[in-house]
Amino acid sequence: MSRGKVAVGRLRRVSRDQPTRSFPDQESLRQAWRQFRATGDEEIRNRLIEHYLYLVRYNAERIGAKLPDEVDVDDLMSAGIFGLVDAIDAFDLDRGVKFETYCAPRIRGAILDELRNMDWVPRLVRHRAHRLADATRTLEAELGRVPNDDEIARRLKMSKAQFRKLLADANAVSLISLSRRYPDPDSSRDVLEIDVLPDERGCDPVVEVQKRDIKDLVTRGLSRAERLIVVLYYYEQMTMKQIGQTLDLSESRVSQIHSAILARLRTQLEARRRELTSQSAR
Repeated sequence: MSRGKVAVGRLRRVSRDQPTRSFPDQESLRQAWRQFRATGDEEIRNRLIEHYLYLVRYNAERIGAKLPDEVDVDDLMSAGIFGLVDAIDAFDLDRGVKFETYCAPRIRGAILDELRNMDWVPRLVRHRAHRLADATRTLEAELGRVPNDDEIARRLKMSKAQFRKLLADANAVSLISLSRRYPDPDSSRDVLEIDVLPDERGCDPVVEVQKRDIKDLVTRGLSRAERLIVVLYYYEQMTMKQIGQTLDLSESRVSQIHSAILARLRTQLEARRRELTSQSAR
């Protein structure tokens, strides 16, 4: 599957509808507020929380629509409920302000505070990463091409050392979750990030076959001692002295055999090159 991905915007329904009404009308709601202010009754407080819970969901869904898929709206709601509770406890009926207007900033603030606590990247580092991205986009628009590091550093008025530090921080900010999902255009299921992540430690089978073929070509026609010298020197990274100790030969003798092998291989490879050239010319 291709590594490239097409960004698909998530469609999250954000509604102001109030599915649960703990109070049948506005008069009973106002009476509950007055009673709660007078007595601090826990049961009335819980009914008020239930009544205004739709505001928490509304704000959580609005904020969640701008966040990655890994962020669960229910988690945002859990944080927003704390803001709702604080707003209910601190609301003053005599100010003449609607509770919905008063509590919205507190709910959003509680959700944003929780997101900051969840973020392992310091705010200063994330701010610098945004500066880097903004400078890069501006220079791309001005130059009509991707700017190089020196051009970006000059735009940000940074030294090379400062700019390298900024790049390292920006790479940390750009880490993504391996459980992130992407739509697969060839099937009806989603693909996880880990499914398309290349394994840097894995071996390319084509490269391994080519290496084996080259090794067979190089060692073909060599004696056992000559083949061992080639394998130990080029594939096992041993020194001439170590090879001599392994084969019970002097270091100078190993060097002489190695030079003779190279001369013979150059002749064979040159002959092979001329053969391939003549075949392609036909």
